[in-house]
Amino acid sequence: MSIENEKAFEEFLNQQQDEAWASALTNLLPSIHEVDRNATKIWFAFYPVSLWRALKLSPDAESLMKRLLMQGDFYLKDQIDSSHRFLYGHRYWPEVKRAVLEHAANFTDAPGALLAGQIKMVAGDAAKRAGAPESLLSGITAVAFMTVLQAGFDAFKSSQGTVQIDRKHAKKSPEQILAERAKDDSQGLFGFLKTVDKEWTVTYNENEAGARFKLISGEELASAAARDRSRDWRSLDARCVEGPIPVECRAASCGTCWVGVLGGAEKLSPVGRLEGRRIKEFGYINTDEPKPVIRLACMAQASGAVSIVIPLWNAQFGKYLNEKNEGEGLEAEATEQEVSN
Repeated sequence: MSIENEKAFEEFLNQQQDEAWASALTNLLPSIHEVDRNATKIWFAFYPVSLWRALKLSPDAESLMKRLLMQGDFYLKDQIDSSHRFLYGHRYWPEVKRAVLEHAANFTDAPGALLAGQIKMVAGDAAKRAGAPESLLSGITAVAFMTVLQAGFDAFKSSQGTVQIDRKHAKKSPEQILAERAKDDSQGLFGFLKTVDKEWTVTYNENEAGARFKLISGEELASAAARDRSRDWRSLDARCVEGPIPVECRAASCGTCWVGVLGGAEKLSPVGRLEGRRIKEFGYINTDEPKPVIRLACMAQASGAVSIVIPLWNAQFGKYLNEKNEGEGLEAEATEQEVSN
């Protein structure tokens, strides 16, 4: 019986259209702890269901990936336990995974069941199991649901379900994380006299000691990252020519350098016309916010310390999806006209 229930759960998730996932995220965000509110939005931007569906339904996914200039690893099936390490809620991944599996084993598809309601139910169960506030598990539970959809239930079920950060970082409280994100570098005794030569720290992995570089006030994130010669970046990520942030053009033309902003978004320059237009064409975020959580590192200038997360892939898919949706809309309209005639 549980196998049938698991299949019903997977089918329930598959039936949720892109709008339903967006609505569920909007519904959940107010209940997600501040430490993970931006992180959850970033994760869903990093693994958009619309792109996953386009690749899944394509008769030739490899050709489509080449057309979209995709680099790196997009598929969640390859990173079930690791894609969400930058969420504070990742610390509760074992409890969340068990709660999702139990929910699926007993799932009955009630007509009109809302996705957000299902996520809240599982988050509540996982929170009791972990002995932690539900607000810390709401975001990571939403991530688990999307991971089941994109990776497949069997793959999700067979993954190890382990925490992928070390004990030292796992012990940090949400308040410590938020305080670290908000803290700016001291500029010394006479720092108040400094103007153009102030330096700020950019953290690109909160769970790794030393994963940071210095930035001169007003400098773009990508330019500052390029000065970091602490490692052989290309051997770690083939997209990295220099520094930890992948970059090719430095002119908002390639989309390679997109990043998520966990903390300090308000310390970055407002999105300019070029960045705003291009980031929508790439498909990374569709917003008119002046300082959103997704930015192009070659355009975003910092005037304070910031914490970012670097995605494992990049592509140019926004324009393709828009054209595809417009084509499907016109096709449906033509079919309706034929039927009415």
